[in-house]
Amino acid sequence: MALKKWTRRDFLQTTAVAPIAAAVGCCCTSAKPVPAAPAAAGAARITSMSRKSRVILVRDAAAVGEGRKIDAVVVQKMLDEAMTTLFAEKDPAAAWARVAGPQDTVGVKTNVWNYLPTGPELEEAIRARLLEAGVRADRISIRDRGVLDDPVFKAATVLVNVRPARVHYWAGMGSCLKNYIMFVPKPSDYHGDACADLAAIWSLPPVKGRTKLNILSMLTPQYHNIGPRGFSEQYLWMYGGLIVGQDVVAVDATGYSIIRAKRLEVFGEDKPLETSAHHIQLADTRHRLGKSDPADIDLVKLGWTENILI
Repeated sequence: MALKKWTRRDFLQTTAVAPIAAAVGCCCTSAKPVPAAPAAAGAARITSMSRKSRVILVRDAAAVGEGRKIDAVVVQKMLDEAMTTLFAEKDPAAAWARVAGPQDTVGVKTNVWNYLPTGPELEEAIRARLLEAGVRADRISIRDRGVLDDPVFKAATVLVNVRPARVHYWAGMGSCLKNYIMFVPKPSDYHGDACADLAAIWSLPPVKGRTKLNILSMLTPQYHNIGPRGFSEQYLWMYGGLIVGQDVVAVDATGYSIIRAKRLEVFGEDKPLETSAHHIQLADTRHRLGKSDPADIDLVKLGWTENILI
């Protein structure tokens, strides 16, 4: 069965979780919607909505080995290729100089979910290039929980956003937009309507205008789950990819397209997620944070193409 063209309306599809959540009083339907962000929110916001957002998808068949073992050398090479292509620079040093330099303090917002964390291979690849760009070691912090109390994050002039892609019970899709929920004192405040207004977090003081890079790890993404915090090895696949861009909405929309295509391949139908991932589309249409429509995304594909699904 062919995957029908993804439109903005697809994000708003009815999902099975809505009546269940209403019955049990789930936080994903109880909170009031967060007000939309103002149209201008600093350097990370896409200021020209008429320009396409460039997103790099790089893959390597050697990135993931048996037992989900990640090859750090291959991951570094993949990240370097993505960065030089994204910024149209000849070498990684020049590309990373577009992100941070000796004058900067950098918070790398990672994800430590026990079953599928970002992982040290990708985290250290980022740290290595930041150090080469001249950022002092004591001005780099790689952290998930506790970012609001971390002195480096408090002083950060630059944020780098990195996490793995997985389906998510409360948000539909756990990706780069969702990764910033730790920047608010009470994350459940943003769980309303399937986390519809996650993009509003990007206008808050700890975040606004600081994010220079988003990296969605598609090394071993999770394409299906059942219930809160659901995880099963059978729903991971060795995709061996990274999605890299400055427009977080475009990065997440690209990851969502791949997840959706994988679900079609496995289930034989365009099966809706347990919860709608419409927060990605709303980050575009309501919050004007970036581009969610594939027609507005300049997707550059590098490396391994087998079963690329996009």
